Amino acid sequence: RRLRVTSLVSVQPATIASYTLASLLLASVVSASSSTVAAFQPNFSNFAAPPKRTYRVRTSIIASSNNSRSNLKMTGTDIDGKAIAQTIRTEIKEAVTELKASTGKVPGLAVILVGERRDSQTYVRMKKKACEECGITSFGFDYPTDVTMETLSGKIAELNADSAVNGILVQLPLPEHIDEDAILNSIDPKKDVDGLHPLNTASLCSTSTHVGSTKIEWSDFSSIPFHIACTPQGCIELLDRSGVDLKGKNAVVIGRSNLVGLPVAMLLMHRNATVTIVHSRTNDVPGVVKNADIVVAAVGRAEMVKGDWIKEGAVVVDVGINSVDDPTAKRGYRLVGDVDFKAAKEHAGQITPVPGGVGPMTIAMLLRNTLNSCKRS
Repeated sequence: RRLRVTSLVSVQPATIASYTLASLLLASVVSASSSTVAAFQPNFSNFAAPPKRTYRVRTSIIASSNNSRSNLKMTGTDIDGKAIAQTIRTEIKEAVTELKASTGKVPGLAVILVGERRDSQTYVRMKKKACEECGITSFGFDYPTDVTMETLSGKIAELNADSAVNGILVQLPLPEHIDEDAILNSIDPKKDVDGLHPLNTASLCSTSTHVGSTKIEWSDFSSIPFHIACTPQGCIELLDRSGVDLKGKNAVVIGRSNLVGLPVAMLLMHRNATVTIVHSRTNDVPGVVKNADIVVAAVGRAEMVKGDWIKEGAVVVDVGINSVDDPTAKRGYRLVGDVDFKAAKEHAGQITPVPGGVGPMTIAMLLRNTLNSCKRS
């Protein structure tokens, strides 16, 4: 017999570790010698006063009917991407209001959608809604699947010259007859809020360690003078706001894509983590991952990362979002990440769920990039 005792509280990111310790102390007093386990309510009166902003985290203690104390173990804390993203959106809304009051400027985001893919249409609607909530002006331009390169290039040139537009986003993927690289490269790097222009990716790869170079404060994304891809930026923001110290930690990034793997590895390195990139030719992938204090999975393979790959207490950020068949689900499928969440949670200290982890952060970072672009204009 097993009993899961769950406590849901609001805590400051810096006190998550203290809460974890408190939960472990709670676990040590659970008596599992009978089929009845008393209800517990931890006392947090000795902790610091609540901060201005708090995040809701969930921890669980699993108790077995076996008398052995070794059967009591801690499961990982969920990193609530929805709550953190909502906090950031609130901050952006406040900043937009202040910017408008002090300068008269209002950030503007132009979104180009080609074709009738339902997933792309859904993403665009979400982005427009998020803009509206934060006070950012959104401009939508929808084109049929057979739109020409000339038409798209002309529109981007027009938007590059429009002072009311601070960010330009082309919803991917594009139809096969469109040269995707040429379209993305035609966007003014200063308005490339997706962070995909070669000049922005090159800037991310500059360490600025040589004498005379301008130093960048990598812990403050609002001060960085170029755009960084939204999903990698969101991963680091999740770690920061969950109280994870990156300095000196062993970080493993699974996947080497231009969209997530490489940029998130660079960001981790800029924050003084020791970074290893795992890819399809890496020897002993489980062994490499097992050495990581921080794991970022961005490989696009459903539940590839197994629970026993995870070091005890490691932090896991799951970027993947995959659909797997599930006849018990209403739609016949369910969404899972690149990590076997249930199994990994038995070892991880903190872990992002799918959905509800990294996903909500991507749009929040897009809004912040647009705001930053307006401030720099």
